[in-house]
Amino acid sequence: MKNPLDPAMLSAALESVHRAGIPGLFAEVCDGDQVWRGAAGVADVGTGRPVTAGMRHRVGSITKPFTAAAVLQLVDSGQVGLDTSIGRYLPELVPGERGDAITVRMLLNHTSGLAEYLPYAYPSLKGFPALGDTGPQSLDDHRFTRFDPVDLIGMGVAAPAVGTPGGPSGVYSNTNYLLLVQLLEEVTGTTAERYITRNVIERAGLQNTGFPAGPYVEGPHSRLYEAWFGMIDPPRDYSVYDMSWVGPAASLISTVADLNRFFGMLLTGAIVSPSALAEMQRTVPIISQEGRKIDYGLGLHPMEGPGQGTFWGHGGTVWGGGALAMTRADGKRRMAVAVNMQRWNRLDSSGRPQPHPIDHALAALFRVALYG
Repeated sequence: MKNPLDPAMLSAALESVHRAGIPGLFAEVCDGDQVWRGAAGVADVGTGRPVTAGMRHRVGSITKPFTAAAVLQLVDSGQVGLDTSIGRYLPELVPGERGDAITVRMLLNHTSGLAEYLPYAYPSLKGFPALGDTGPQSLDDHRFTRFDPVDLIGMGVAAPAVGTPGGPSGVYSNTNYLLLVQLLEEVTGTTAERYITRNVIERAGLQNTGFPAGPYVEGPHSRLYEAWFGMIDPPRDYSVYDMSWVGPAASLISTVADLNRFFGMLLTGAIVSPSALAEMQRTVPIISQEGRKIDYGLGLHPMEGPGQGTFWGHGGTVWGGGALAMTRADGKRRMAVAVNMQRWNRLDSSGRPQPHPIDHALAALFRVALYG
């Protein structure tokens, strides 16, 4: 499994992603004590300001492992039961037999059967998952909207179910994690942001990670360019955005260095107990937001490399921005990559995303970063 870092190969792979069409991206790759950081392209297409590897970035659903770790800490302390019904904690949000049938574990691994609320909160996305029937108009309409998380949960609970609670496979849904946020607040008596900050972010010693207080990213950061499958041309900047549309399910701001530190510590037992980590790594098949079948644990999903062991982590997207962080199970080989454009694939006549050179270049970067 020894695959030392090759700075020249990593830099070339990063530059290839930029040349393929991403305005700017940056990354950190670690192997034990060896650390490589790199950046390619621009943070602002108007001014040509370059991206740098230390920039803060909206990391989207990479927030979910942080939220899951906070819940597992409460499981460790006996304050929350992993297989206890959510109806016991939040009967008003998931009432009746459905609340009795859905457990905390099912929310964490997306097997609750609760639908995604986004197509109901954003009218121009109501055709999702039929991408050809969606449009980007709502993204502008809700740039400064302050959503109530209970309203968003209500949309997901009221929507047609996408599966049976605890069924053999699940469907990825932000509704699950907004419910976990409410669970954290109900049990701890404080906001989820404050609890996660104190017990996960500060425990991991992360200096540049936190939840936004408003629509702006504080500190050095890139603009975030959303293309919405070619329907926004040229891509539009959404770096200024009220993140209450996802809250602590996907609103975290971090750096690639902090992400690598967090996952390295999580996977070596510094954030949750060994038994809780083992639960986080018990996977089930689910359908991702991109419509792909993936294995998913409790806020973590695995990637397998030939002869390289298992890597654990998460990906994330927001309007205009994306990131992926993966760490080998022993915590030694770590990769975090951030990009400042999203949904670059155009749709074919049947509404399916067409392959794009960016996809191939990113896959090549991930291979070099993880496997050498």
